Amino acid sequence: MAWLRLIRSRRVGAVTFHRLMDEHGDAHSALEELPEIARAAGVKGYQVCDAVSAQRELQAGRRVGARLISCACPDYPPALRDISDAPPLVWVRGETALLHRPMVALVGARNASSLGQRMARKLAADLSEAGFVTVSGLARGVDTACHSASLPGGTVAVLAGGVDVVYPRENADLTEEIAKSGALISEQPIGLQPQARHFPRRNRIISGMARAVVVVEAAARSGSLITARNALDQGREVLVVPGHPFDARAGGCNMLIRDGATLVRGIDDIIEAIGPATQTQAELPLVPEGPAERPRVQTRALHDQILHRLGPSPMAEDQLIRDLKRPAGEVTPELVNLELDGRIERQSGGLIALKH
Repeated sequence: MAWLRLIRSRRVGAVTFHRLMDEHGDAHSALEELPEIARAAGVKGYQVCDAVSAQRELQAGRRVGARLISCACPDYPPALRDISDAPPLVWVRGETALLHRPMVALVGARNASSLGQRMARKLAADLSEAGFVTVSGLARGVDTACHSASLPGGTVAVLAGGVDVVYPRENADLTEEIAKSGALISEQPIGLQPQARHFPRRNRIISGMARAVVVVEAAARSGSLITARNALDQGREVLVVPGHPFDARAGGCNMLIRDGATLVRGIDDIIEAIGPATQTQAELPLVPEGPAERPRVQTRALHDQILHRLGPSPMAEDQLIRDLKRPAGEVTPELVNLELDGRIERQSGGLIALKH
């Protein structure tokens, strides 16, 4: 209950939750200190999530047959637990045993071409036959093709809204099928309707649960590229199906390949990159390591420096990095974390501003 009240309190995201737990030892103590922390930050009249609201959410979850799993629970997806902004709590409908099997994420365009959807179905079916669970976001196009083709072998859908909310509506039947034989997972409250800001947060869960992310058709500016960026930050493999240069839906895919992502023609390319599903973590091919995780005190100091330099007027990301006099590889992941936490917002043209 205390964990749920803490993560549902205003201005507390995953990163802030873990920081508060580190600083105060447990959720009860963090809840007691939150109003004073908010007051010191200039937030007036701050109130934590009350016990009645948390109890109401727990009851709503039980009514829809969902389980609330914490990152300290054995049923929590082990790969997801390892990312720096792991959701403290997730709601799950379906087979929780699937969360412990090796996963590969398939993502791509909502307006995928017939050929792109065919490729997604083929890869998903082959991955399922090879012993992998597929994970995707239950969106139109590539996501739908992925889930449909891999239902018999196991598929996990990560939702941007509550696990009881069907989105898009045309996937109502597929959603119920996944709830019966696969798994639906979300960090959002029961009953929450998804909004645009929820999808980037969902995407880091998709990549965080998987050994690798396979991108099938993605435009140069798309949510799939956010998932690929998250995957790189998390130390996951990024594999990409190439597309025709004249097709805008393949612009992001071809750009990822140009920048060093592994080209995928079929299941053999995926297995070659990440190894078979039967391999243990110790036997997996080495993935280039990202920057070493900094102590939370240093991370908090960097967050403070970033937020101090930003204001309501947009600022170029490269200018911010120059002003901070820090390596881009050190600043960029924390900008993602602050964006996921709702503290900053990205605008077109590579601009960043404080979120109102």
